[in-house]
Amino acid sequence: MTATRTIAHMDLDTFFVSVERLQNPTLIGKPVLVGGASDRGVVASCSYEARGYGIHAAMPMKMARQLCPEAIIVRGDHERYSHYSNIVSDIIEDAVPLYEKMSIDEFYMDLSGMDRFFGSYKWASELRQRIMRESGLPLSFAMSINKTVAKIGTGQAKPNGQLQIEYGREKEFLAPLSVRKIPMVGEKTYQILRSMGIEKIETIQQMPSELMQQVLGESGLAIWRKANALDDTPVLPYCEQQSLSTETTFERDTMDLAHLHRVLIHQIEQLTFQLRSSDRLTGCITVKLRYSDFNTHTMQLRIPYTALDHVLIAKSKELFAKLYTQRLQIRLIGVRFSHLIQGAYQFDLFDDTKEKVLLYAAMDKLRKRFGKDTIQRAGGIDFKDVTEVKDTRKAKLLNKGKKK
Repeated sequence: MTATRTIAHMDLDTFFVSVERLQNPTLIGKPVLVGGASDRGVVASCSYEARGYGIHAAMPMKMARQLCPEAIIVRGDHERYSHYSNIVSDIIEDAVPLYEKMSIDEFYMDLSGMDRFFGSYKWASELRQRIMRESGLPLSFAMSINKTVAKIGTGQAKPNGQLQIEYGREKEFLAPLSVRKIPMVGEKTYQILRSMGIEKIETIQQMPSELMQQVLGESGLAIWRKANALDDTPVLPYCEQQSLSTETTFERDTMDLAHLHRVLIHQIEQLTFQLRSSDRLTGCITVKLRYSDFNTHTMQLRIPYTALDHVLIAKSKELFAKLYTQRLQIRLIGVRFSHLIQGAYQFDLFDDTKEKVLLYAAMDKLRKRFGKDTIQRAGGIDFKDVTEVKDTRKAKLLNKGKKK
């Protein structure tokens, strides 16, 4: 890490709520909850007015209603949010040489060296104004020497503000803040730190790194480094070509539609598990068919960002139905997820109940412990005729597994 690094972090404020307010300005200034409308639903996002009642994302909707009976509940719209996310992405891509799209509403930018030509902070401020003007959405940003300090700074700049943490004053800026502000400190870790009498980042700064590592393992050392403003994580170039894919070549060409659907479902389950394991979402699905005469056809579809089996299975079946028109035997079938971004699958909670969220979490836990084929949908079972399964991972950030 050097003094020449200049990293900006931009975050769209209460993104889902802000998009809804663009569509319906009467929601401005009122407590708004976005998510499943039933009592069994979950809050996907909430306005700052609602947060004042103690409401937060992932809270059961029933509890949120009890805390704020006058809250206005809006059912989420995947396509609308993806549309506005892409508007902001296009503006940033047009202006920034090196940026990383971390989630649907969060971006890192490496502006190192730009001070040689014009002030980086002034330039980033003008970019923020352009994004807000062209998208109509509120946006906060902070600038510092690394990702950690910039991200924490954005949190302090909210709502709808901006902040520059001057070089050499990073630790001073972090010291009085709650340890909750450190990325990767969740509720469980926070309770452990509190039991040790640690509530402010300054306390961690004064501790030996060995003690944090002894208590929390490698994550403790990572937290200590972040508390001391040490982070050399690079801004990784965002590329829409990042993808995760799998192909299945059959021992015998087939026209058995039931079997082809089973294979397709099995492929989707495997890929969505990998997405969720990496905390990523896909914004585009492609289905590939190779006929017995070796002619190959593909069809892709831009979709609202998701990582849920049932959503992607339905989309893949739609594409398959449009592709399979020649009624020839199939030699190969494949699926690819592209336009990958960082993000948890809670983004899909507008229609899903808390029980469904817990079900996905439980299924993934079983797969991680006992193997990815431990639990499957009935529609994807009897996957027997396969002689070759090619699992290509074109996204470097997802290429963590070992070849089998």
